[in-house]
Amino acid sequence: MQYQVKWVMSTEEEEEKSIAKEEIDENAQNNSKTTSRLSWARASHGALVAMRVLSNVTANSGLETSLLNLIDIRVSQVNGCAECIDLHSKNARLAGETERRIYGLSAWRDSPFYTAKERAALAWAEAVTLVAETHVPDDVYEEARKYFSEREIVNLTLAVIAINAWNRMNISFRIMPDSYVPREVRVIRGKDSLS
Repeated sequence: MQYQVKWVMSTEEEEEKSIAKEEIDENAQNNSKTTSRLSWARASHGALVAMRVLSNVTANSGLETSLLNLIDIRVSQVNGCAECIDLHSKNARLAGETERRIYGLSAWRDSPFYTAKERAALAWAEAVTLVAETHVPDDVYEEARKYFSEREIVNLTLAVIAINAWNRMNISFRIMPDSYVPREVRVIRGKDSLS
């Protein structure tokens, strides 16, 4: 059985695409130290659509937004994706995450700021991200299964895959942090006030 996915762009998505183009242009103008190799999102709209579909499935998976934000930031730290660390830290703050927990992510094992469930998810995210080194050990899986159902652990794995994919695209093409403003802030400020 074959499935065909048809992506229909809503007015909101068209607006986001326009804003993304403006941000890419602004990033290219403002970033004199390091420049992007190319805008992969502009070069291949199909790639951008595929990435957004993956992210939308993850966002609608039933996992807590706060947990997904922590995973996005931590995986981006492991991979060294400056753009994604910047973007997801801003999104996490906007969603109510504390500075303390965001800053503590690089040392989450030694920080008292995370629940047992979050620790299991972070360990899982790191193991999946470093799969060539770790082969996702049984003890990490068993700890994650204490807190996540079969469906949830599959969705958690998909979330890790999604942020790894974004990291790899952005790192490969040297997409630099600078101009991203969360959508809610753009709406409050107005479309013309992105700075």
